[in-house]
Amino acid sequence: MGSHDTWPPVYDETCLPDPRQRYWSPHLEQMAPGQREALILRKLRAAVRWAGERSPFYREKWEAAGVHPEHLRSLDDFRRFPVVTKAELRREQAEYPPFGRYLCVDPSEVLRIHGTSGTTGKPTAFAVGREDWRRIANAHARIMWGMGLRPADIIFIASFFSLYMGSWGALAGGERLRATCFPFGAGVPGQTLMAVRWLLDLRPTAFYSTPSYALHLAEVAAQEGVDPRDFRFRIMFFSGEPGASIPSTKRKIQETFGAACIDSGSMAEMTPWMTNGECEFRCGMHLWQDIVYCEVCDPRSFEPVPFGHEGTPVYTHLERTSQPMIRLVSGDLTRWVDEACECGRTYPRLPRGIYGRIDDMVIIRGENVYPSAIEDTLRAITGFGGEFQVIISRERAMDELVVRVECSLEAARQAELSRGALDRLREEIATRLRAAIGVRPVVVLEKPGTLPRTEFKARRVMDNRRLYEEAVGEAQ
Repeated sequence: MGSHDTWPPVYDETCLPDPRQRYWSPHLEQMAPGQREALILRKLRAAVRWAGERSPFYREKWEAAGVHPEHLRSLDDFRRFPVVTKAELRREQAEYPPFGRYLCVDPSEVLRIHGTSGTTGKPTAFAVGREDWRRIANAHARIMWGMGLRPADIIFIASFFSLYMGSWGALAGGERLRATCFPFGAGVPGQTLMAVRWLLDLRPTAFYSTPSYALHLAEVAAQEGVDPRDFRFRIMFFSGEPGASIPSTKRKIQETFGAACIDSGSMAEMTPWMTNGECEFRCGMHLWQDIVYCEVCDPRSFEPVPFGHEGTPVYTHLERTSQPMIRLVSGDLTRWVDEACECGRTYPRLPRGIYGRIDDMVIIRGENVYPSAIEDTLRAITGFGGEFQVIISRERAMDELVVRVECSLEAARQAELSRGALDRLREEIATRLRAAIGVRPVVVLEKPGTLPRTEFKARRVMDNRRLYEEAVGEAQ
């Protein structure tokens, strides 16, 4: 499918595997770990030299750390190179607009500009070079092939076509593997209802969005008297939030739509972001290490942790020339293993996917609480209506965890027949959450359809403790 003897690699855009073939690139995907490490090292050395020659940002950072591209003689040497954080990227672009001094190609070579929304600070601009975009398309095509997608598929892409990179990457990959793509989008009022009609008319075989939007789509379809299984999806693949790797959410999507639920995704800065991606066997996300090199590291020292341990992914581009990321800290949480997968690929895997963020974790009365653990528990409870909200507050100097939970339509009907039905459901939820997260929450049951839905990434956690602290401070 291309030559990896040169850097950056050159891909043959005309090549396409036989649809019956499991692998897009058998040699790379089944490579022995030792051989792959040698390939990764060759690519790393080329990428680091490229960045060192063209980026004052990296040169200054590496000089301050006492390292130089020529010091990179083994993968063990790479851990001496300092990590990069999102905050550094934002500062760099603020001081050297618009792209910062880590743009390593001439601005005239930039094909596409994407970026962050800026909801948590100044937006970050992503500049993607012309040749990089083709490499991204080839990488996504290879990974989507591993998911089971083929040229005969019709892919319905139901996420924002704006700054968000996920939609564009899925479209580029789908087009490269010669599938038929419908870039439907999302976010316009009434668009989800329109999606239901289009899906029934076109019968696409594959669907891409965030997991929370897929569940929202199912609700809208049910309100119209449409069984989501009538869409007849074969494959549904997701990114943008951890839901598709949360066991109960994955099971809910698969049972609701009757389709395979496949997770993918890393960071927009790391496009091709699909390099953490499940295969058709759905036993955790493969790390496609010959495209983007991932180290799972201790969140404090950023030293790589052994297989079997938990840490935060630290990513390095092996093929990007325009805005290469060298040891970018994700801030996500995961656990990695090197156990064999049934598909025969020899990449390390994230068996539970990306299941949280370090900054999403909240400490309640000494317990580490992750929203993904709450979601996994709720979706396994009969009577849960599909949506929830977590509110963390502080009263009388004691943290309180309040979980607003929608009950299902069936649970609401049962409550009309039995006075204690909702009390029993509330107690079951509180008890099971206590067992899962170590804290007994205050459970507030809500009627079906009460809590807000999303057409993008779900935001279900509200931390109001600062309001309490500020109020106390003002009163003193």
